[in-house]
Amino acid sequence: MRYEQRAYARVKFLELMAELYENDFENFFHRLMCSRYPDFLDVRTAGSLGDMSADGLALHSRKLYACYAPQTVKPSEIRKKFRGDLAGALAKRRGQFNTFVFVHNDRRGVHPEVTAMLTEAATSTPDIRFEQMGSRRLWHECMQLDQMTAEDVLRCEIPIKEMTFGVGMEDLEPLLKQLQEIRASSDPLMPLPDVRIEKLDFNRLEGEAREDLLRGMRQAHLVEAFYAGSMRELEHDEVAQGFRVYYEQVCREWDDPEDVLWQLQMYMLGNAQPRPKVLRAALVVLAHFFGRCDIFKVPPAGWRPEVGISA
Repeated sequence: MRYEQRAYARVKFLELMAELYENDFENFFHRLMCSRYPDFLDVRTAGSLGDMSADGLALHSRKLYACYAPQTVKPSEIRKKFRGDLAGALAKRRGQFNTFVFVHNDRRGVHPEVTAMLTEAATSTPDIRFEQMGSRRLWHECMQLDQMTAEDVLRCEIPIKEMTFGVGMEDLEPLLKQLQEIRASSDPLMPLPDVRIEKLDFNRLEGEAREDLLRGMRQAHLVEAFYAGSMRELEHDEVAQGFRVYYEQVCREWDDPEDVLWQLQMYMLGNAQPRPKVLRAALVVLAHFFGRCDIFKVPPAGWRPEVGISA
């Protein structure tokens, strides 16, 4: 899908997340996961057996999924649901899974109660891995669908005509806002962080695209500081995964590295013309994930360009 189609699909996805609860959310989750993974089993209830404490099972990755999507989120109910599903899964499906995934519909991120429960469960049940799957990860799965499958999962037609979207990833809005407020002019003499300049050469990033990333690298530490602290580490990892997924898609459609960088900018900001201050902040974010090696390829050990390009 083109950027405009992905952006339209994201709008429809967010609309769904705002209105899907209980069984409707579980049905959406089943459609999505069955479309993505041939080994996913969308477990249904069966008389007195119920669903044996599993809303879904992945045979190859040995993951068990438990959905929780109430209209009103109450911490006490979250804990009750989580503990009940985990106890039931361990009692009824022991040996069928290695990872317990708590799936929820909270668009704002991971509820603090969920983070506490996952930590406690990981400590008390060391032989089982624990994950959560919220709006970000569900969207990452949607991003990898082709147009026809996405239309089926999202229950809507995705238009082919070009459209203009002035918004991109709303998850990055707080970060971009902070970077605009505290970002100072780049000091050209400021030492670059520990990033292999060869990576720029290996990915054929030259000219303005190269200079944009180099300027951003000198302030990429501001992004690291924003995500510092245990409460934001999970968000950092999920945002990075989103960049990785989108980068891989873009590379299948665009050969020119400058075009790839442009597509990644639109992923953050939309395809409407951004204000210069917003664009500069976005380039700092891209430089950060470039340095983390979430986007663009890493040169093999010992690789050197035939004709060096100095930074």
